[in-house]
Amino acid sequence: MSEQNGPTPPVAPLELGEQVVAALRSRLALVAERTANAVTTVPSYSGAITEQMRGKIEYAVEIALGAFLNLIEQSRGADPGTPLAPAVEAAYQLGGGEAREGRSMDALLAAYRVGARAAWREMSASAVRNGLSAEAVAEFAQLMFAYIDELSAASVAGHADQLATAGRMRRRYLERLTRQLLAAEPEEVLRHSAARADWPVPETLTAVLVPRANLHSTLALLSPHTLEGVEDLPVGAAAEDHAVLLVPDMHGGRRAQLTRLLHGRRAILGPARAWSRAAASFQRAVRATALAGHGAAGDAPLDTEEHLAELVLRMDPEGLADLRARVLAPLAALPPATAARLAETLRAWLLHQGRRDDVAAALFVHPQTVRYRLGKIRELYGARLDDPATVLDLTLALAISADPTDTAGA
Repeated sequence: MSEQNGPTPPVAPLELGEQVVAALRSRLALVAERTANAVTTVPSYSGAITEQMRGKIEYAVEIALGAFLNLIEQSRGADPGTPLAPAVEAAYQLGGGEAREGRSMDALLAAYRVGARAAWREMSASAVRNGLSAEAVAEFAQLMFAYIDELSAASVAGHADQLATAGRMRRRYLERLTRQLLAAEPEEVLRHSAARADWPVPETLTAVLVPRANLHSTLALLSPHTLEGVEDLPVGAAAEDHAVLLVPDMHGGRRAQLTRLLHGRRAILGPARAWSRAAASFQRAVRATALAGHGAAGDAPLDTEEHLAELVLRMDPEGLADLRARVLAPLAALPPATAARLAETLRAWLLHQGRRDDVAAALFVHPQTVRYRLGKIRELYGARLDDPATVLDLTLALAISADPTDTAGA
């Protein structure tokens, strides 16, 4: 154990007398038993103490009080730390064990308070029966409770150290689980890691990308079971400036709630997927980082569910560029401004299914202008405008282009 327990409390010389010390030693087992009985009245221990645990408590009390009597007897000219050190170490280990059992520090200290009163009641009664003076009893009480304070401080240190160690271990397990989820490891591997991390397996996970600067403020809004990944993400430059959060059970109607929570945080939401398929949600969110116009502060989150067509079209940028070049070839010989106007009109005509007035409204031009432009387009394309395959190619080629005449790339 480290030196976090502080120095051994000073022990003033106290003459108990051989008869008193012998009487106290003879009753240590009984004192330990009654102290253990008292501890069982603490709510966190009531009904939870097995016979084995009761035996450990009685043994610990007997050892601690025996060490205290040794300390009293050796207080003249001896190093008081020698008899005290084993008891303090045992108290430290006791605190760590209680943390591992899931009992709080408050419960541990309550057990100390109840146990100390029970032990003192038995020890003082025995001392008085064997002729210890009132003044000596008062000194005895002061020393004994100082000793118990030292033991309780050691137990608190052991409890805190165990929680800190357990917390660090759990964080490592959760980080490992996150990496495995993003790497699409087999489900049996994921379940084993989830159990080691004491992480409750949800029905679904939704990947959310946020700028690293927004990570902690975003985490505070989400479920405490949200997983986070920052380092060693299985992607390249597309997500270098992002952290990923895997948010449990935000599918169905709860997705709108998630979107509201993330407003203004420049988040990108992947789809909700079965928890073991979180990698698919993450990969789609990563692809969505390339969508134009995203990233302005204060914007609503980019929900990939609302951009599926654009994401599909952007999966093969070179293929899309080749498609544009081929289907817009009839416009290539025209002056750039003319080609741009006709391509814009063609796009509107496709999206509005040939409704001339709707096309005119979308382009802010007169319906006669639309009629003229469509006539030019039909001259260039001829009967191909009636071919479903050509219409599909034109729709795909023009669907997401800000400049429909740009055939250089997506």
